[in-house]
Amino acid sequence: MTEAISRPATVRWRNAVFAIFAASGLSIATWAARVPSIKADLGIENREIGLALLAMGIASIIGLSTSSVVIARFGTRSGMFAMLVTLSIGLAILGLGSGFFHSYAMLIVGLALFGFGNGCLDVMMNVDGAHIETLSGKTILPLFHAFFSFGTVIGAGLGAIAALLRIGVAIHAVAMASLIVVLAIVAIANVPRRDVVDAVTAREGADDAGTDGAQPGWRARLAVSLSAWREPRTYTLGIIMLGMAFAEGGANDWLALGVVEHEGGTAALGAAALTVFSVSMTVVRVFGGPLVDRFGRVATLRVLAVAATAGILLFILAPTLPLVFVGAALWGIGASLGFPLGMSAAADDPARAAARVSAAATIGYVAFLCGPPVLGFISDHIGLLNTLFILVALVAASGLASSAAKPLPGSKVGAGRH
Repeated sequence: MTEAISRPATVRWRNAVFAIFAASGLSIATWAARVPSIKADLGIENREIGLALLAMGIASIIGLSTSSVVIARFGTRSGMFAMLVTLSIGLAILGLGSGFFHSYAMLIVGLALFGFGNGCLDVMMNVDGAHIETLSGKTILPLFHAFFSFGTVIGAGLGAIAALLRIGVAIHAVAMASLIVVLAIVAIANVPRRDVVDAVTAREGADDAGTDGAQPGWRARLAVSLSAWREPRTYTLGIIMLGMAFAEGGANDWLALGVVEHEGGTAALGAAALTVFSVSMTVVRVFGGPLVDRFGRVATLRVLAVAATAGILLFILAPTLPLVFVGAALWGIGASLGFPLGMSAAADDPARAAARVSAAATIGYVAFLCGPPVLGFISDHIGLLNTLFILVALVAASGLASSAAKPLPGSKVGAGRH
């Protein structure tokens, strides 16, 4: 069968998706690193931060829920560009609302747009990443997520510098939003058109199923996507992803504030701790693919669940600030691969990869985005550090469920070498 996409075009596609993952991480860390400054600018408490996060989470769920329709109707290329622009507008609004207009309502509106854009984008970029992984025959979704972490490292580092230099949230947010729009324009030009991606999917599915690889209409693609929700494996993978997504999302939104309010650190030290977490996660994601191909998904997930549990406990219980930073590093290491390996497991069958990745991503991102607001409300009653014990229990559950990520028969990636 004639190749639907050349190798150079595949490399350009891969690099474009790398950039899109990085842009998403940059946007999230820009918000997360400035939470202490936003709280001070608006004169609000954890309860109000939690409510703002809830608004972002609800909007993100709407984005996640509509992503299958957008992918089926318009494809990931057009959808990803539209969502990158949407989240950038939201980031600019929340920054202006906090640092210039001092408006809590503007913060909510900005976070809603920001959440919707990122929620929809997260599914789309993982779907494209899964297609590229299947074409490569190697575990590379962790590397895609490493670029998300590169974005968070850059975003957290710039946030720390901005806080140290007392650069206003408004200027910082608008500058980052503008940068993301530029990245979007450059990256999307290298993403294949919808008909080319459909041809790749149809060909891969035909190779495994022995069919002629005919491309279905968008309504048929949507029906296949929704059918993934009727498969038990979707939910067992969801347990793995839920625990690690809670751990990652909780760190992104509350780690910096925990250092400032409960460990006696400055706003700059809070952002620095988030940077340590992000760097640790990034390093493991860069080198995680070959490790998974060597030892297998299940063994890797179990070891990292132990590391995450130990790191969160150390962050909570450490008597000194340096040990808090060690805990943040272990936390990042442990939480690094749960989400991408869940995506990789969902993509084991090329014929149904898009549908299953979309469903699994939705479960993970609901936890990633809605977990932190819940933690914020609970923390008002029992304290932030005590609330983090919930993450310990969820990460442990994720480790216990790791056998669900065992590759399906015939899968090209994730089985390990024995």
